[in-house]
Amino acid sequence: MNSRILRLRGEREPGPFLDTLRDIVGPAHVLTDPATTRGYTTDWTGRWAGSAVAVVRPASTAEVSDVTAACFKALVPITAQGGNTGLVGGGIPESGSIVLSTRRLDRVEAVDPIGRTIAAGAGVTVAGADQAASVHGLRFGVDLASKTSATLGGIVATNAGGARMIRNGDTRSQLLGIEAVLADGFVLSRWTSLCKDNVGYDLPGLLTGSEGTLAVITRVLMKLSTPPADAHVFLAGVATIDAALRLYDRVVRSGLTVEAAELMTEDGIDLVCTHTGAKRPFDTHSPVLALFEVSAHRDTEAAVVEILSASEDLIDNAVMDPPPARRLWQLRESHTESIGRESSTPVVKLDVSIPLGSMTSFVRDLESSLAQHHPAVRAILFGHFVDGNIHVNLLDVAKDDVDSLTDGVFSLVADHEGSISAEHGIGRAKNSWVHLGRTPIDVHTMNRIKFALDPRRILNPGVLFPR
Repeated sequence: MNSRILRLRGEREPGPFLDTLRDIVGPAHVLTDPATTRGYTTDWTGRWAGSAVAVVRPASTAEVSDVTAACFKALVPITAQGGNTGLVGGGIPESGSIVLSTRRLDRVEAVDPIGRTIAAGAGVTVAGADQAASVHGLRFGVDLASKTSATLGGIVATNAGGARMIRNGDTRSQLLGIEAVLADGFVLSRWTSLCKDNVGYDLPGLLTGSEGTLAVITRVLMKLSTPPADAHVFLAGVATIDAALRLYDRVVRSGLTVEAAELMTEDGIDLVCTHTGAKRPFDTHSPVLALFEVSAHRDTEAAVVEILSASEDLIDNAVMDPPPARRLWQLRESHTESIGRESSTPVVKLDVSIPLGSMTSFVRDLESSLAQHHPAVRAILFGHFVDGNIHVNLLDVAKDDVDSLTDGVFSLVADHEGSISAEHGIGRAKNSWVHLGRTPIDVHTMNRIKFALDPRRILNPGVLFPR
């Protein structure tokens, strides 16, 4: 490790270096008081905590460039951070780093209702982007439970998916342009609203999902979508995951457009009702509950009734509401909070994806393994299941068992030809298991790209690549 970094880690406050940062962004935006910086160095799950030389809050790409250049010269590591809503420790700094917060890059620059695009700073929240789009009768295509805090720079850095990925694609597929500061302070700008622009490497696509290891994202240009004119939400109780997938197949074959599709379990619904006071959706009990938001060019309500009537062989019970259907959506969106309140230890949250044909066998094998090796651990599963995404939440996990339990789950994922990271990224939490999803040559290639763009390895060290 570089001696300069070690020296900084031994200092409480490197005065001249911090003075340089204060000259760039102003004294009020270089935070060093531990009580003030704690919200930037600890994640909301309670699993990840770090320390930083300072939290620096630039207000423009130019200021980000100057801060990054100063860190490059001084060999001070940088952890870029948006809303700090991540679940894998990717935005939590190592000792000796600065946190470069993008929250002040919070201006929506333009919404083009004809081209259906939004240009905005990396610190704009997902909810803020959606609100700006709604003024023009449009919708921001990424929808997350953390949308009031998650930022556009953050969702690009992690290639977030969310509830509407089945309709709009992941973040990478919605990104048109990007402005980012490289490790040496140079500004990369690939900014075009063209749908077809096939000149050279797809650098915005490369930076998407790079988790702050290649550049600091400062501005984005993203697609917007048109909300459906007639959409409805229905919740169906079914006996198995296979039944939920068969119901999805019938919905698609009927000609309905699936805007979102979510899977929950009876155990998860029980927790939500216990901790939020929500009313159970049915008097009867079903092991699996599937929530669909669908739309059509014709009478959507009539089409849904037709599908439900024709699927009595699959469905135990069902209820339907027109959007926003808050009562039904809150059953799904309250899972994370309710699970956190129920567990006696920080929840081990493993975001994985499984081929649809293997989903039932994966869940069966997971439940069997937990019963055999970790009988005290409870698993609550939910997710955007029709794209293969399952959020595995493990409750009451002893601290000493976290790594072995994670290893067991990820090994099962690999056995079922799935991915250890569906949409949350690798961060610090999963970097020891990258080999389960990427070959040695693949990892070597990624390391060469990292070295080319960040030769001093100051950008988010310890994230994505194991130490």
